[in-house]
Amino acid sequence: MELPTEARASAPQLQCLVDELKVDHLNRGVLIPLKTTQEVRQDHTIVNAIITRAPTKCANEVIAALRDTQAEGNGNTLPHLRRCAKPADLPAHLKTQFMNDTPAGRQIHTSKSNWIYIIVGEAKDFTHEQVVACLSLIDGLEQEPFVTTIPVPLLAPTSQVLAAMWSSQFWPTVYRKNNPLGPHPSIVSRGTDEIKDDASLWITLAHRVALEAKEKGIGEAMGAVIVQRDEKGAELVALAGDARWHMDSHPLSISNNPMTHCVLRAISMVAQKLVRHERRASGLPIETPVLEYDAFQDAPLLDTEKQCFEQEHPNKDGYLCHGLELYVTHEPCVECSMGILHSRMGKVVYSKHMPRTGGLSSDDRPDGGGRGLGLFWRRELNWSLLAWEWERDGVPDLPPVHPTTHA
Repeated sequence: MELPTEARASAPQLQCLVDELKVDHLNRGVLIPLKTTQEVRQDHTIVNAIITRAPTKCANEVIAALRDTQAEGNGNTLPHLRRCAKPADLPAHLKTQFMNDTPAGRQIHTSKSNWIYIIVGEAKDFTHEQVVACLSLIDGLEQEPFVTTIPVPLLAPTSQVLAAMWSSQFWPTVYRKNNPLGPHPSIVSRGTDEIKDDASLWITLAHRVALEAKEKGIGEAMGAVIVQRDEKGAELVALAGDARWHMDSHPLSISNNPMTHCVLRAISMVAQKLVRHERRASGLPIETPVLEYDAFQDAPLLDTEKQCFEQEHPNKDGYLCHGLELYVTHEPCVECSMGILHSRMGKVVYSKHMPRTGGLSSDDRPDGGGRGLGLFWRRELNWSLLAWEWERDGVPDLPPVHPTTHA
């Protein structure tokens, strides 16, 4: 089925709209990376670690001997803590404790020390007797080897500030510029740099589509835009407004059908573009959904949707939305968030946080509404992506929606 002439002619009109928005809607607003559920709820679990001390010249021998006592494959479970620490580098409370415990401790801490403290490992992995027996075989140690336990943080710090705080409270701690609780900071920074210039453009376009859906009476004022980015920049792939009211008068309609949310409609339009390409390449007829009986309502209903839908998908290889970017006026609900994951989207930016119904944010729901899900980054799911909340700048407020509305 060939595209109607008027539909093909409408594509330049959409490009003109995008170009028009570029004049006033680039480099606007602020992108705030979402935090994972682990980052939001991190409780800084504290565990007990065994430590000992030895003359500096014996340190390597002690570490090797302790390593031999560990079960095979049981490596260092506390890599964020310095294995060795000079007496002067210990937190003040540990210095005071070890200095006053024994005469040997006072000597070690009050003169130019040639001793060093060593972390053995988590207390659950060793017994006190094991460690003493191991150390007793090494020349140069105290007659009764020093072995004690101290509390330490189990997980690595997520910032230099946190590492410094733990160094003063627990044990000298290293920040390795990573994030054990979410995406690596360099990945988030690079992703932000990639989209920060034109994120406001695509959010503004989603805003236009949302108003069009509201004005036409097919749904709430919510809109979604999907783009593909490469070395030449970002290119529009799909857009859709909310259509939850479109079939309200039809006897077969589903009341407030969640499959007509703007995010799922936009994803489905990407899929239809790919199917259209495959059928055309195979010489097969192109079929369009019959909206009277179609739950997704994913045929173009708005003028802007029609203009975009008739354009070809810029990348016809790969899986559905793999690596694409979604810009949406409101935080997607749980169902739409899972649809985003299953479609393999690469990045998501939303403008309005939906604290009671959104699925991407990790913040707990208000008034005892339950835990936030943070679906953009969950280790138990088989896909993760980067997500941001965009703080509005230069884009007027959309008509309000009830806080319990699912977007």
